[in-house]
Amino acid sequence: MNIVTGSSTALITPFKNGKLDEQKYAELIKRQINNGMDAVCPVGTTGESATLTHDEHKRCIEIAVEVCKNTQTKVLAGAGSNATHEAIEIAKHAQSCGVDAIFSVSPYYNKPSQEGLYQHYKAIAEAVSELPFMLYNVPGRTGVDISADTTIRLFDDVKNIYGVKEATGSLERTVELLSRRPELKVFSGDDAIDYPILANGGAGITSVTSNLMPDLKSELVRKALSGDFIGSKAINDKLYPLNKVMFCEANPIPVKAAMYIAGLTETLEYRLPLVAPSKENMKKIEDVMKNYDIKGL
Repeated sequence: MNIVTGSSTALITPFKNGKLDEQKYAELIKRQINNGMDAVCPVGTTGESATLTHDEHKRCIEIAVEVCKNTQTKVLAGAGSNATHEAIEIAKHAQSCGVDAIFSVSPYYNKPSQEGLYQHYKAIAEAVSELPFMLYNVPGRTGVDISADTTIRLFDDVKNIYGVKEATGSLERTVELLSRRPELKVFSGDDAIDYPILANGGAGITSVTSNLMPDLKSELVRKALSGDFIGSKAINDKLYPLNKVMFCEANPIPVKAAMYIAGLTETLEYRLPLVAPSKENMKKIEDVMKNYDIKGL
């Protein structure tokens, strides 16, 4: 089984006149490929998956596979839902499209028990048993934390579950997981602590900021995984102000605004209930961005 590790981008989903902008989406993915990212992650939290239609969700995955075909960049597709049967349907579609791996966000709103989480993930992963499968733990968004015990139980029991994207903000969680299962692949899901997680044995990152700076983010990961921790830390430190302002409002509000400011998208559109940043936060984003060289399409 060829697992996906290294640098990956939690892709935004661009809209135009209320609809998925397929051409722009493809252009943004090509930019990720050209700037050395190991993988792209369509339709995660950053991709506003919670407000996409099922057809839009599936189309985003299809476009990512089409654009990444015959390149070195893999597709780690989002297949999450708070209804297990829906997540299975999306995962099976992603498999039929030819994705390289799947990540699935923990069920939001219904707050299952740890046993419920175990059964949820076991059912999805076993439905696509030939595909590498990654858990996605982001309790600040979903209201439920996949405990270290549950993560390890799933890793031990389900053959294609190989890793977890940890967006708890906790370095201790990464240390605990890797101290108990060194072969587990832990991805950083928090831009500000990419370097510390990699330095503690993490296998990769899934980044919001790399929508803007794929060149630096891919270099940060390459350096860390090759043992150049001083070089990796220097990039992480350089990106800290940008990483911080990307979360001045709920993700992906700031990163979509930043991409619009940088000219990477022609329109600034969100799906309600998300709206554009406040004037104050828009100015904060603009001011921080002046300190970075953001490469065009």
